[in-house]
Formats: sequence, C-alpha cells, structure tokens
Amino acid sequence: MTSSPRRLGTAALAGLPASVARPGYDRSAVATGIVHLGIGAFHRAHQAVCTDDVLATGDRRWGILGASLRSPDTRDALVPQDGLYTLSVRDSDGEALRVIGAVQDVLVAPESPSALLDALCRPSVAIVSLTVTEKGYCHDPATGRLDESHPDIVHDLAHPGAPRSAIGILARAIARRRAEGLAPFTPLCCDNLPANGRTLHRILSRFAALVSPDLGAYVEGEIACPETMVDRIVPATTDEDRGRIAAALGVEDAWPIVTEPFLQWVIEDRFLSGRPAWEAAGATLVSEVAPYETMKLRLLNGSHSSLAYLGYLSGCETVAAAMAEPGIAAFVEALMDDSTPTLTLPPGADVAGYRRSLIDRFRNTALKHRTWQIAMDGTQKLPQRLLGTVRDRLARGLPVDRHALGVAAWMRYVSGTDEAGKPIDVRDPLAADLAVLAREAGPVADRLAPALLGVRAVFGDDLPGHPRFRAAVTSALDALYRQGSKATAAEYARLS
Repeated sequence: MTSSPRRLGTAALAGLPASVARPGYDRSAVATGIVHLGIGAFHRAHQAVCTDDVLATGDRRWGILGASLRSPDTRDALVPQDGLYTLSVRDSDGEALRVIGAVQDVLVAPESPSALLDALCRPSVAIVSLTVTEKGYCHDPATGRLDESHPDIVHDLAHPGAPRSAIGILARAIARRRAEGLAPFTPLCCDNLPANGRTLHRILSRFAALVSPDLGAYVEGEIACPETMVDRIVPATTDEDRGRIAAALGVEDAWPIVTEPFLQWVIEDRFLSGRPAWEAAGATLVSEVAPYETMKLRLLNGSHSSLAYLGYLSGCETVAAAMAEPGIAAFVEALMDDSTPTLTLPPGADVAGYRRSLIDRFRNTALKHRTWQIAMDGTQKLPQRLLGTVRDRLARGLPVDRHALGVAAWMRYVSGTDEAGKPIDVRDPLAADLAVLAREAGPVADRLAPALLGVRAVFGDDLPGHPRFRAAVTSALDALYRQGSKATAAEYARLS
C-alpha cells in the first residue's frame, strides 16, 4: 500500500503533531493473527484499539486483517492510508487523538470470496472476530436459532465456495482448515446478542450440519466460541469530525473514529489456539460472562433504545439532546430502576455506580450520537434489550409498564411518521413488513399494537397473548399518540 504525503499513512506519521499518539512498534514485523469480519466503526474503536495496545507491548502475533461483508467503503478509506486511522476520544474535557496501527489490510468479501477464505486459512490466524450487527447472524432473534430460509443462508448452502454470510464464511473456512491439517481458529462474537458465544456456536453448528453431518459434528464438538460483552459508545463519523481531525493532524484521514473515554470488554477465557493478552489493554477475562452481559444489555442497551425512540419521535437528534429533556431523563432512570431487580450481578459489581456512569455517558454532549443510528434494526435488538426483562418481570408478577413504553415507542417509530408529521427513514430487516402492518392498522393503538405484537420473530409465541403485557403496550402506545413522547415519558417516570 502507498500513501500520499497529504493523506494519513506510514509516510505521514513522523510529521504528526507531538500531541497525537501513534504506533511505536514496527508494523512491518507484525503477523496476521486475527481476521475480523465486519470492520466497521465499533470494531475500530474497541477491539482494534485493545489489540493495538497488545502490539505495543512487543507481542507482534496479533495484526488484524479486516473484511467488509458488504460495502467497499472501509477498504477504500483505509487501504490508501496503510490501514492507519485516527481515534478521537471526546468528552467535556476535550479531545485526545491517537493513530491506531493494528489493522494491516482490508478485504471486501463480495469482490473476492476466495481471497477472504485464503486469508482465513493462513496458519498464523488464531481468532476470527465478528461485529456484523445482530442481523448479520441470519437467525431468528426470538429463538436464537439459524433462519434456514434466510436468502444468504440458502445461497451459501448452494454455493459453498462463494459464501455471502458471516456464518457461511466461517463454516467454509473451518472445513478448509480441517482438511488442510491446520489448527482451528476461535470464532469470537463481539455483537450484542444474548449469550453471544453460545448463540454463534448454535447457529454455526446447525449451518455446518446442513453442509454435512460430519462437519456439523466437528463444529459442535471441537470449535469453541467464547462469550463476550463489549461496551463503548461509537457515533457515526461526520464530515465535521473529518474536518476537525484533519486540521489537528495536518493531513487528511478519510475515516477517523470518534468515541467516548469509556471502554469495557469482558471475555470468556476459552480459546483454541491462543489469544492476545487483552487484559493488558484493560479487558476482563472471566469464566462466566453472562452476569456482565445481562447488566449491560438491560441497563445500557435497553435504556439506550428506549430513549432513542422517544427522543427521535419528539425531535431530539442526539442522545444528549434527549437526555436534556427532563421527562425523558427521568424515565431512563426509572427504567433502570425496573431493570435492576432482574439482574444477577457479577462479583463485586457496583450497580449504582454503573448506573450513574451510564447517565453521565448518555449526557456527553461532545459525542453527537444520533438517536436515528441507535433506532436502526429494532426487530433484531428488542428481544435482548427489552423483552428479556419483560419476561422476567412478568414471571415475578411485577409491573411492565415502563418497558412496555419502550416497546410502544418502537411501534410508533416504525409506523414511519414522527410527532411533527415528518417521514422516518426506518432501517430494519423487516421494514417493509412493518410498514404494511402499520399502514393497515393506522395510527390507532388498539389496532397497531396487536398487529405489531404479532411479529413472531420479535415477540415469540408467548408475549403476544400475555394479557398484562398486551394491555400495557396498548396503553403506552395510546398515550404516545395522545400526548407525545416527552409528556408520556414524564408520566411513566412518576409511576409507582
């Protein structure tokens, strides 16, 4: 790869301002130990940063080869920069810039599936990590099982040499490495799926069994998929960010990443062929991730989605703007009150301190995290962010009104029009189906709520028929239509 002197790249590193941190290790001596599927903003703000820290300690086995499964945009931005990009960490105290060197190259899977499969079969590769979003696993979110009718799964079973899906790519590479006598890699899911390691293992094992019973048995018995919990807020990079960072660097960076100071990574220590010493970068290696995962999904993600829908509907473009609305902020804290009793806390957890930190992070005005970005793919997110808590509270005979308001706000959002009558660009795998249901029901809670509760992929077979939940969602949706998000959030925050 070559770089223009006016573009960030190896040749530009020496001329960067002294305040900009940069790789202090010899990048040319780094081996490829990790292939990452789905090299988007989150990975580059999280796992790649931790891996860069490990490379800086002198362990050069863990360079990252990134793969985009859809768009060439990340490749087109990073390859001319020798894989380098700028990490901007922002809060009320200002901005710190650091150039990350862990990414060695980026491939685009649809352009050459064989090149990606060849990379996955390099002997040095020990880990294949994934951030492909919830929808990238081609599964049924309500059950956590492989969706065998998914178009990408159907394609990959018919064309195993040119897979499209992350699952098909993993299965093909595992089969090839086995045939070639190479040690297996460890698939490492870093997405917000419940029990993400077990979920990935279940999906992957089933797909492999559909390829052949022998491969299915091999994946089931020999491939380990550790659980993880990841946490860092990463808003989409804007042109304003690019301009500000370019001015600070003195060179152009086509795709810098902006994030917050907070970073958490909890990892089940179960790897087949070694791993980086990520604990040196602040990761927590444990034998059981579930308590950390549940605390994060229910307190952070559940609150994040709820305030995103309520905020967007009422005209708040960012999370911080939504949190500046007293009623929405009070509702978020009350929602956390209701979620907390359903948690099994990890050892030594300070849940009160964690909750305070979340409120502070949501209020970070330097981040400009768009509510629309968080609102994407709700059908994939609601089951783990809100509905697990709903089921636990129902089982204990506890009220579910506040969580029902989060669900109702999603329903109001996917109907396609905000409170000002403006159209909403709903991005969701089921967007077309949701639009049909919303159009047929109209903006009437008694019709829209049962129509959307009937989406089995989201609500399963149990919740649509549960009288308390059904009534709570319908009532909350009616309140949203009658009095708007801000007033309804304030009302629900005051519920006893």
